[in-house]
Amino acid sequence: MKFVDEATISVLAGNGGHGSLSFRREKFIERGGPDGGDGGHGGSVYLVADKSLNTLADFRMTRKFKAVSGDGGSGRNKTGRSGDDLEINVPIGTVVHDVDTGELICDLTEVGQRQKVAEGGRGGLGNTRFKSSVNRAPRKFTKGTEGEARSLNLELKVLADVGLLGMPNAGKSTLITAMSHAKPRIADYPFTTLHPNLGVVRVGSLQSFVMADIPGLIEGASEGAGLGIQFLKHLQRTGILLHLVDIAPLNPDTEPADEVRVIANELKKFSDELAEKPRWLVINKIDLLSAEDRAVAKEMLLDQLQWNGPVFEVSAATGAGTKELGQAVMQELERVAEMAAETATDTGV
Repeated sequence: MKFVDEATISVLAGNGGHGSLSFRREKFIERGGPDGGDGGHGGSVYLVADKSLNTLADFRMTRKFKAVSGDGGSGRNKTGRSGDDLEINVPIGTVVHDVDTGELICDLTEVGQRQKVAEGGRGGLGNTRFKSSVNRAPRKFTKGTEGEARSLNLELKVLADVGLLGMPNAGKSTLITAMSHAKPRIADYPFTTLHPNLGVVRVGSLQSFVMADIPGLIEGASEGAGLGIQFLKHLQRTGILLHLVDIAPLNPDTEPADEVRVIANELKKFSDELAEKPRWLVINKIDLLSAEDRAVAKEMLLDQLQWNGPVFEVSAATGAGTKELGQAVMQELERVAEMAAETATDTGV
């Protein structure tokens, strides 16, 4: 199964044009000599970070990209026209590897960042270049070199401040809808979300953060089960993880605490760094229980998990508690940003 957040493409830079073998032949001019021009250079291929894109969906249909080759040189010392460079727009946050070598080529994290991924061929030399005192009529010229060809793996790691994670049907898509203007697909079956959705959560007139709705995870996700590890990668750049748990599961045999442990285990198996990120527990679907039952279920959940981190209660369906959650997240992000700024100032960065 292929996902739009990963793609493999082939890029081919343009070939250099051949040098020209030519001699000046004009009426009334004796001993014209060589006048073959150089070939033009082939166009190179560049990847450019574009803020208007947020998925790699465009690369599902178009996978091969070729730059323009240079023209050959000609008589009268005319140099062939160089081929235009080819720019391919990709989302900000795209990581590029060489398929054949596994080499990390670039990590495009800033708007407009531009990276050459295939070098255009060099133009050949015309025979004029080989004229000397001992070789007045050289018949030597060189051909243009071939453009570089590469297979590239594109991997998109979402640039979001907050990542939502949890089991399928935990209510992540509904929560991001309630807190932002994102409109992810919502249904009552697992794996509704097949690619990350981004939503901008506005807390105040000048306060906002980006939230990523990550597709549901299941046990074994770090080893490829379910939707696999593709979407665990999206969490690596988030500042805070909101772990959503359904406090009123439809299956009476389901223990919310077990579901939390499964996801936490998958995070640790995938990456120690990911497992150590700040993770807040968000108890969802509180509207389905009475206040008394909710209090009992919450106490049991926290006791079973031995949880000592931040806890929030929300109803993604009704919006209850979402405003408070958004404000708390904004305050934490601002606190972390201030600390980072102070550290940078102290270290002179």
